[in-house]
Amino acid sequence: LIGRLMFELPEEMGLIAIAVRQTQGKGRGGNVWLSPVGCALSTLHIAIPLHSNLGQRIPFIQHLVSLAVVESVRSIPGYEDIDLRVKWPNDIYYSDLMKLGGVLVNSTLVESTFHILIGFGFNVNNSNPTICINDLITKFNKEEGTNLKPLTVDCLIARTVTVLERLIDIFQEKGPNGVLPRYYKYWVHSGKQVRLCSEEGPIAWIVGIDDYGYLQVHEEGKGVESVHPDGNSFDMLRNLIVPK
Repeated sequence: LIGRLMFELPEEMGLIAIAVRQTQGKGRGGNVWLSPVGCALSTLHIAIPLHSNLGQRIPFIQHLVSLAVVESVRSIPGYEDIDLRVKWPNDIYYSDLMKLGGVLVNSTLVESTFHILIGFGFNVNNSNPTICINDLITKFNKEEGTNLKPLTVDCLIARTVTVLERLIDIFQEKGPNGVLPRYYKYWVHSGKQVRLCSEEGPIAWIVGIDDYGYLQVHEEGKGVESVHPDGNSFDMLRNLIVPK
């Protein structure tokens, strides 16, 4: 539906579709995305000029959306220490332990404008199939003696889109360096060690992401290299970067 409507709207208008649950949710690489009631489920349309900072670095959009989801919670007074984090390239995690959300971005270039469809889903009030944001809040309340209230799907979708809009504005004005300090504040990978290509492959250390949003690793004696997410899968549980 949005794919048909997005070309009929003025470029300055956004468009969003929100579902209470999905029966045919899609994940990255053709995976199925489970979407029970209690998830925040949304597809957002935005238009990005090709000749702009973000238009020249479209892979960064998935990172901005993941960051927006995390900040939608952690920018609320009192909720700053809820252990919600980003995992490269497009996941939202509880600490570095468990996935509770993801982002899928599709782009279409029409003349000099990218039409971007952003699908995002994250667990707000459903403990299955993994864990949800309100579980993290309950856990935090027990450990810290606080009385933070549960959050709602509607609130967090609205906050995510609002934060994303601000992040895009900052990126367009200042480029990657305008948002990367905020991204690194919440990402799970700092100083993590991985092996390249296979379980017996060379050891490398994650150092960050480059100007185009690709993961950078430092292999001893070889310097820093970028790893492209469309050709590699980063399996944090096995500590590997492997070709798909």
